[in-house]
Amino acid sequence: MEKESGQDSVLMINSKRLKIIKIFLKKNYIENYKIKEIKGDASFRKYFRIYLKNKSYVLASAEQEKKSNILNYIQINKFLNKEGINAPKVIDYNYKNGLALLEDFGDKTYLQLIKRSKNKFYVYQSLIKYLIKLQRINFRTNIFRFKKYNFSILKKEIDLFFIWYLPHIIKIKNNPQIKKLRQLLLSILKNNFIYNNCFVHRDFHVSNMMQYKNDSKNKIGVIDTQDALIGSRAYDVLSLIDDVRIKTSYELKQKLLNYYLLLAKKEKNFNIKQFKKEFSILSVQRAMKIIGIFSRLFKRDKKNRYLKLIPYTWTILNKRLEDPIFKEVRVIINQQIKLRSKNVN
Repeated sequence: MEKESGQDSVLMINSKRLKIIKIFLKKNYIENYKIKEIKGDASFRKYFRIYLKNKSYVLASAEQEKKSNILNYIQINKFLNKEGINAPKVIDYNYKNGLALLEDFGDKTYLQLIKRSKNKFYVYQSLIKYLIKLQRINFRTNIFRFKKYNFSILKKEIDLFFIWYLPHIIKIKNNPQIKKLRQLLLSILKNNFIYNNCFVHRDFHVSNMMQYKNDSKNKIGVIDTQDALIGSRAYDVLSLIDDVRIKTSYELKQKLLNYYLLLAKKEKNFNIKQFKKEFSILSVQRAMKIIGIFSRLFKRDKKNRYLKLIPYTWTILNKRLEDPIFKEVRVIINQQIKLRSKNVN
């Protein structure tokens, strides 16, 4: 075995963990390989690319939260493969040690493709078509029991904004108006019924969409599936359109939404009025959740690189707050938060 560093990142792993990985790979007849750590996401998982002669694999490693990071990932990927969705095939796994050996889709993400493309709308079109295919999945036939994106989960997510962003980033604590803001938001979430009737990837953004070759053809692959559940069909549309990792104009966002609606209205039981209501409500919930997650990554996990994404997330949030349903919310945010957010906005 050789360690290799490169453009992804320097290999940082202790010798005990490295020995566990070596034994696991040997069980799969993988020896005399090179290993390189792949630049990670915002989770407790680590990914490594394993090079063996003319083949490569991806090794997922999780020493914490093994159920969500390994077991769920494996079961959901197997289900998606069965449904004709290109998720990395699972070659082998060891739940006890938090390891999974996966098919390698390569390193060409749609984030890279869109950044280089002169016609971004054309590239996004293929992803929207693929999302429609993903949303057609009959999740009720699966032996894996998906959670529903219920009020309890939505509440827990939006609370990240109040627990991590407000007190730790802009130092707002024990403010009666902020308590009122939270209650208003929870009331909107609770009193506007959201249909949980669709497979939701939950992180359907361009960094999790891969272009890879199979039988000499370019195909779309989906990674990071472990948090999937059943929820509103608006959620993954939002993840793609309101992606905080890549700046796009409001005009392009509207164009993408209109293109999705053009395709979705042909789908069985699609209700455009209900969809638009869910899109509006969840767009605000999701943006506030993301700001909270980035703040937690900074404060708790010492990952400060996500702070630079908060200003653009606020830009998206402010635009989505223009819906009349958020009139009172907007007033409190403008009075209590906006001026104090100048340092990050």
